[in-house]
Amino acid sequence: MISPDSPALRRAWSAVRPADTIERAIAIQQIAAPTFAEGPRAEYIAREWRALGLQDVEIDEVGNVLARRSGGRARPVLITAHTDTVFPAETPLTIERGVERIYGPGLGDNSIGVAGLFALAETLNAAAIETPGDVCLAANVGEEGLGNLRGMRHLMKRFAASVSATIILEGMSFGSLHHQAISVHRLRITANAAGGHSWSDFGQPSAVHGLVQLAAHLTAIPLPPSPKTILNIGQINGGTSVNTIAREAALELDLRSEDTAALAAVVEEVEQAVRSFDTPGISLTATITGQRPAGAIPREHPLVQLAAAALQAVGAPPTYERGSTDANIPLSQSLPAVCIGLCRGGNAHRPDEYIEPAMLENGLKQLIFVALGAFEL
Repeated sequence: MISPDSPALRRAWSAVRPADTIERAIAIQQIAAPTFAEGPRAEYIAREWRALGLQDVEIDEVGNVLARRSGGRARPVLITAHTDTVFPAETPLTIERGVERIYGPGLGDNSIGVAGLFALAETLNAAAIETPGDVCLAANVGEEGLGNLRGMRHLMKRFAASVSATIILEGMSFGSLHHQAISVHRLRITANAAGGHSWSDFGQPSAVHGLVQLAAHLTAIPLPPSPKTILNIGQINGGTSVNTIAREAALELDLRSEDTAALAAVVEEVEQAVRSFDTPGISLTATITGQRPAGAIPREHPLVQLAAAALQAVGAPPTYERGSTDANIPLSQSLPAVCIGLCRGGNAHRPDEYIEPAMLENGLKQLIFVALGAFEL
């Protein structure tokens, strides 16, 4: 395993410029990139990667931006960060700088992660590091919302076992190592009715009324505290106007569990609730909108040990996490992958999302350690 005393590593660490990475993250954050509309941000990344002298820069069929920093003949290492955010395109992307925090929607999730891809290439260039193999960079689409990890799915079809490891960057989880992926199942449940006028047709069934009745039933489904299992109605929409009996309404349901069997049991309860819904004049349909497969590599795996050693080398005790990230796809295929964070922050998926830059230098040093060490796997 790579040593913290490695001359090449020390040379690279001395070239880390966290302030530049923050400015790059803000530049990325200022380009709206809701899931399914990451194009403008992808164009910026591709243009800037070409300016850095990276090779084989392209935007692939699904919108991922790819680049390569050439190295020796060893198997490549793939390093990724998702470009999309949960925020609609019209969201104000205001940045507020405080003493210890910088606020901005999407700054931590995941503009700082994408900026980490830039920082890695710039640092290796500045330190004149020749890596044993190619460093493949990917700024991928479709991690958030209903993206269903489509960017990472496409990357794994292209790279899969041809790389020695896949390292996924998230902005706000410095100190955490995600090497276990939880199961996720998402449904859109739609209610349909004839509708009508709220006064003259009063008494006719309403799609909205029916849907909220179902929602109340769903939220009462008992969930096991262990293995941790959750049910969340993230969105409800429908209807025509305040004085119209709704003809259609829909909700978006997110189900997750640490255990595949526990998730399957909750999915069955939800589907049974839809099947048994019996209100005359209202029909319900459930459509699968996303499935994220579970997977894991053990804590003893060399890649997990490498990532833990990288944190220890910068004085941060590692915590081992389960979650849903882009790592779900390679982990579900039994491929070596780990998701690491670059700094700390909070209020993810809220307009007042923030990062705390104090740990970013150590986060970047950790990334360099893992990236260089992964060639030895």
